[in-house]
Amino acid sequence: MSENVVSTGAVNAVKEVWEKRIKKLNEDLKQEKEFQQKLVRIWEERVSLTKLREKVTKEDGRVILKIEKEEWKTLPSSLLRLSQLQEWQLHRTGLLKIPEFIGRFQNLIVLDLSRNTISEIPRGIGLLTRLQELILSYNRIKTVPMELSYCASLEKLELAVNRDLSDLPQELSNLLKLTHLDLSMNLFTTIPPAVLNMPALEWLDMGSNRLEQLPDTIERMQNLHTLWLQRNEITCLPETISSMKNLSTLVLSNNKLQDIPECMEEMTNLRKET
Repeated sequence: MSENVVSTGAVNAVKEVWEKRIKKLNEDLKQEKEFQQKLVRIWEERVSLTKLREKVTKEDGRVILKIEKEEWKTLPSSLLRLSQLQEWQLHRTGLLKIPEFIGRFQNLIVLDLSRNTISEIPRGIGLLTRLQELILSYNRIKTVPMELSYCASLEKLELAVNRDLSDLPQELSNLLKLTHLDLSMNLFTTIPPAVLNMPALEWLDMGSNRLEQLPDTIERMQNLHTLWLQRNEITCLPETISSMKNLSTLVLSNNKLQDIPECMEEMTNLRKET
């Protein structure tokens, strides 16, 4: 019986040794795999950075990243090494999202990511206080973050053809320098209050939406000189529109208008297209 006890003890001891060895081997293999994966990531980042550097040009003294019809579904963190960039032009790249680190590009003046598949705008966009132009037309954006209102230098905003976009946060009325706004070919049923209260707005396109009527408060847009409202379902115009003294171009083609208010005859600067 004592021999059986010794034999069993010896077997257990050997088993324990082998289990430790196997565990150590698995740990070593795991570490080696993680190290190899890290090397691959570092290599891929370097390759990506090299490719990105090849896309950087300089025009009129401005440093521009320009990519057209070349697949870049995501942008690598190595892009941060190009923090001197002042303009991004990425078109038809299949880009799925604006990187979360976008806010670290403090020198950006123009961000043009039109004709991609972007579905949201990161809140970090609000850190771009020097940004003057944001062009995100022909994407899949459904909502706009209120943080965009922190882009105090923004002059031009284009969100055309995002299809499911139907509203804007009220805070965007704080964009005191915004003069150009394109919201065409979306799902707006009215002109957002934020737009009505943009003090510097001069050019607005809300064509091909679902507008049925214009608010009486449209007269607030006193600096507006061009208003595109084609291809909506507008049936009538508010008389307050006659108070928009700077309005020179008003496009109303393909709506359901029955008549034009008589008071609009006093708008001598206006060129109507119905």
